[in-house]
Amino acid sequence: MNGPQPHRQDRNLRRSDPRQRRIDLPSARDGKPLPRPNGLPLALGAYTIWGFLPLYIALLRHVPAFELVAWRVVFTLPLCLAIAAVRRQLGEIARGLADWRVLRLMLTSAGLIGINWVIYIAAINGGHIYASSLGYYINPLVNVLLGTVFLGERLSRLQWGAVALAALGVGALLLGASDTLGISLALALSFALYGLVRKVAPVGALPGLTIETILLLPLAAATTLWFAHGEGVSSFGHDPRISLLLAGAGVLTATPLLLFALAARRMDLSTLGFVQFLSPTIVFVLGLTVFGEALRPAQLASFVFIWAALALFSWDLWRRHAGSAKPPA
Repeated sequence: MNGPQPHRQDRNLRRSDPRQRRIDLPSARDGKPLPRPNGLPLALGAYTIWGFLPLYIALLRHVPAFELVAWRVVFTLPLCLAIAAVRRQLGEIARGLADWRVLRLMLTSAGLIGINWVIYIAAINGGHIYASSLGYYINPLVNVLLGTVFLGERLSRLQWGAVALAALGVGALLLGASDTLGISLALALSFALYGLVRKVAPVGALPGLTIETILLLPLAAATTLWFAHGEGVSSFGHDPRISLLLAGAGVLTATPLLLFALAARRMDLSTLGFVQFLSPTIVFVLGLTVFGEALRPAQLASFVFIWAALALFSWDLWRRHAGSAKPPA
């Protein structure tokens, strides 16, 4: 839904200077943000969908990862365009595609999220559930390191302690489960780099996702054609059940990302940081129960170190947030 329309003077300001544009934030007549509802249910919905996504991927385990990602892109784009039309954001998408500065960043983020999707699907279908879970547990800590390196952010002592514990967790994998280490690190690094690029890209969440899918569409279309003609077998169009599941992959791509984008604007970043651990926790439980993957001692040790690191990291975030929220004496 769209809020009340801004004054003509404010609209002209936004046209003249794109840096002044407020994306997706409804404004009152006086220009102040309207009260926003609690975003926690939206965040819980997004991370719950992401957490149970391995069950959906398992239904398509015979579909090659590259083909599944290609169909995911193909069916995500119409949904994104439809939602963008309802939210009157098609103009922002067009401006992003016409701006080389935005387009360059979106090309990078599209490549990173495409790589992330392929690795994740291949890992799930290959039975590496724990490695996938661990990758997204590590992700917040990789975000912290990238913020330090590229954005000049400074870490507290507790945060450096969390990074050290995470390094011990990675070391445990290196010693006893090195065959899964690459999966975890690739997932964590690709998604962290994706988040870093999206952080600096001057485009909203839904327009950004739409631009990314537009940029990935030529490669996705070529992939589907190659599987249909080069390989001689396409997973879409032969079995109604499989075709419906492939189409549903687009919904399962766009829906949690949209929920997340809405939630991020309605809740504190520290609270959102806690909620993000729901997804890898669900994946871990699925690996232990539904998929029945054997948990190796080195993997268990790695999880213990990572969980300790996240506990320390989260405690530091909460402590800082609580301190900043106190009214001045």
